[in-house]
Amino acid sequence: MRAVIQNSVGGPDVLFVAEQPDPSPKPGEVLVRVKAAGINPVDGAVRGGFYPLLGEPPFILGWDISGTVEALGAGVTASKVGDDVFGMPRFPKRAGAYAELAAAPADEIAIKPAGIDHAHAAALPLAGLTAWQGLVRHGRIQPGQRVLIHAGAGGVGHLAVQIAKASGAYVVSTASPDKLDFVRSLGADEVIDYTKSDFAQKAGEFDLVLETVGGDHAEESLKVLRNGGVLVSLLNVHDTTKAKARERNIRVERMSVVPDREGLVELARLVDAKKLSPHVKAFPLDQAGAAHAFLATRPIGKVVLTV
Repeated sequence: MRAVIQNSVGGPDVLFVAEQPDPSPKPGEVLVRVKAAGINPVDGAVRGGFYPLLGEPPFILGWDISGTVEALGAGVTASKVGDDVFGMPRFPKRAGAYAELAAAPADEIAIKPAGIDHAHAAALPLAGLTAWQGLVRHGRIQPGQRVLIHAGAGGVGHLAVQIAKASGAYVVSTASPDKLDFVRSLGADEVIDYTKSDFAQKAGEFDLVLETVGGDHAEESLKVLRNGGVLVSLLNVHDTTKAKARERNIRVERMSVVPDREGLVELARLVDAKKLSPHVKAFPLDQAGAAHAFLATRPIGKVVLTV
């Protein structure tokens, strides 16, 4: 099979396409003919050696896949050959998504949403599950709540805005000036230009904040949370921030996304109900380096490789 590999850590130029042995599905796994593979910021961190999840190179990057089941490992009954599926197998262990074939645990994939192509489906798993688990599992979002989502034009953020709206929340999001209209088009009730306004002064009071940025955003977010509210952060939260939150009975959840078939099924349901639509910029497999360089510019939505 053809796959994107790297023999050393470094910039996008370390990525290249080479022939690799075909994987075989073990018991409980399926072999997926990959049609598209999503790219996430964690991929760039691993590629550059800043987040050594996969050990030393050589390795094949990536976790998000969408494709067609080509073979079944022993004991698999929930999938059949020919199924169009998507998922985020094995995260944060090696999954080898940037390839023509990938073996995946059968319980970590789900049927692809019927209403979108493989490129758009591959954009969903890691970012979509992060948004869904953050808002639903950790945040316990409820209809009528006021929800603040930081960086609403990003990979996680643009999906989180839509999921929060589908949950019946009043959604406020932050964005840069060139992305305000895009975030409004997702259904956000208010969008704050963070270059001109301090969200802590302008946003009002919230039941739930999804923090995706880092720095002092977690502590600043406490200023807009009601007593008893919830702060869900994708990044580490300082102990001083946690102490301030406890004083006001604010629940702080530091989350990391995990494989989640139930969550994938829910994402597919939202897509097929036309309540969730990933925004995608696609590159062919042999332009993985260019795709990584483009992602580093912090574009709108998600970046994917088509296989």
